[in-house]
Amino acid sequence: MKDEEFEALVARLDPVAQRDPQGYRRKVLVLAVLGNLYVAGVLLLLVALLVAIVVNMLHKHSPVGGHVALGILALLAISLRALMVKVPPPEGIEIPADQAPALHAMIEELRARLDAPALHHVLLTDEFNAGVLQSPRLGLLGWPRNYLVIGVPLMKALTPGQFKAVLAHEFGHLSRGHGRLSNWVYRQRLRWSQLVERLELTRVTGLFLFKPALVRFVPYFNAYSFPMARANEYEADATSVQLTSPQEAAAALTMCETAGAYLQERFWPSVHGQADDHPEPVGAPFREMSDRLAEDLDPSAAAHYVERAMGQPPNVIDTHPVLKDRLAAMGQAPALEFPPAGEAADQLLGSVLGPVVDVLDRRWAGGIREAWMARHHAVQGQRRELQALEERVARGESLSADEGCQRAMLTESTGADAGRALAQLTEIQARWPDHPLACFLLGTRLLDRDDAAGVAMLETAMRQDDGVIARSCECLRDFHLRGGRPAQAREWDDRLKRRLEELEAISLERSEVRSNDKMLPHGLTDAQVADLRRVLKAIPGLRKAYLARKRVKHLPDEPCYVLAFTATGFFQNYSEQRRADIVAAIQSQVTFPGETLIIHVEEYNAAFRRLFRWVRKSRIV
Repeated sequence: MKDEEFEALVARLDPVAQRDPQGYRRKVLVLAVLGNLYVAGVLLLLVALLVAIVVNMLHKHSPVGGHVALGILALLAISLRALMVKVPPPEGIEIPADQAPALHAMIEELRARLDAPALHHVLLTDEFNAGVLQSPRLGLLGWPRNYLVIGVPLMKALTPGQFKAVLAHEFGHLSRGHGRLSNWVYRQRLRWSQLVERLELTRVTGLFLFKPALVRFVPYFNAYSFPMARANEYEADATSVQLTSPQEAAAALTMCETAGAYLQERFWPSVHGQADDHPEPVGAPFREMSDRLAEDLDPSAAAHYVERAMGQPPNVIDTHPVLKDRLAAMGQAPALEFPPAGEAADQLLGSVLGPVVDVLDRRWAGGIREAWMARHHAVQGQRRELQALEERVARGESLSADEGCQRAMLTESTGADAGRALAQLTEIQARWPDHPLACFLLGTRLLDRDDAAGVAMLETAMRQDDGVIARSCECLRDFHLRGGRPAQAREWDDRLKRRLEELEAISLERSEVRSNDKMLPHGLTDAQVADLRRVLKAIPGLRKAYLARKRVKHLPDEPCYVLAFTATGFFQNYSEQRRADIVAAIQSQVTFPGETLIIHVEEYNAAFRRLFRWVRKSRIV
């Protein structure tokens, strides 16, 4: 189902769900049941066929029936494995009740008041999030193991009351009372989506009984049940209000939006930015997080994030409503309530807070060490390059457009001076108005500042260089979304999708050779062929080599060469290891004049040799 069809169906169903909520819910329930009945029906059909064949074998002693029965049994086993969606258990630091009694007391209070299922594990993670995850042991049949996953950064950003409101929302999705049907549909959507992901990755022919139908059914079911799924979020918010208060629930939503944006956009970039000057990871970000939140996220700084979140338009991509709509449903305004020093929700962890934070910091340092060192090494090289360019400018030398663009990018990244970089790009673009890289770099930075002058810049860049089309479309889409212009945003999003599909087709066309491909003369000079022949003849085991140019539909002016070879002599058996060694040698020793595919044309690939038979001068060894 295409995005436009998804959105159209949701738009059509929204008023239906509001006008006749009971009738709409019954239709969703029927649709979900039909999906499950289809799966169960196919499995029962396979079982019935298997039983019938076995019974027939016992009466007629047919050996053919045995082969058919084994085939059906294998298909049944494969189908069951594919349908048994196993969600791997989440990772985290498990906190039993005796280690954090205050936290578990809050959890048990909420669970009991909502008559929610028992929790099997409470895990702490390094993410700014919280959620109840279910890992079904029997796939679509259920029997879940329940995990409560809590991010320590979330606890550090909220008061205990706000944190309780967040937990109440998550438990609301599992409640056995209010919203039971919508909760079931909510979980059903997750299971169906997981099942389709599993089937998409399973390349077994026998799954034709499930795969085509479910790949079509699940997107339709997700779209049809979208209004109910979004309503489920409002119901979970109502549960949060009921178990805490409207003020606490509103403050929790506001602080989650605010602190989450701060951590992503300011805190973590500043932590990782230390790699520019230090070769090894420094600091303890999870231990320092509380102080940084208190210092940096004051009401004036937070107001920017709140204003931006409240300006987000509704969408049909995420079942979570935007902040403005969620607060309106509670009858509340945005509320910024910061936890006093030493009184954030992380204090519910008691004596285990320190050890948990230490573990997170050690894991962070170990996990990021390699990337940290790579960034440090790269930045040192960039600083040397920027210094060399600045010295040339100081001597009065003129930089080319490409060198000027490189200087601006280094000034922005390594020099951390975005304003100066923007001035440099403006000067370069004025001097070379149609230079694609200058237009692209300047256009994206203007749009990031919501300056509409960047639109023309990106349009010029796209006309000059196909390589910037995808990124430019993405920037233009986001610019119009921020400005509340959904129609224009949709146009650029559609163009982005077309470009991505085109890039995928280009990649596929240039990544394989098919038996019906058309080969053309390679078009290389005699000197180029002589150089290739000399290197190829020196590769041990290589006997014959053919070179041609594949006729391509996309980017026909950019050659796609194909080198075909044989490696088996008259008195030799074909060797897969010999073939692999020759391919490795070709890749490491041969310099081709352009993009080149390498294939062997013997054994199971022997039919491909005919592609080169009538191509003039294709035999080069």
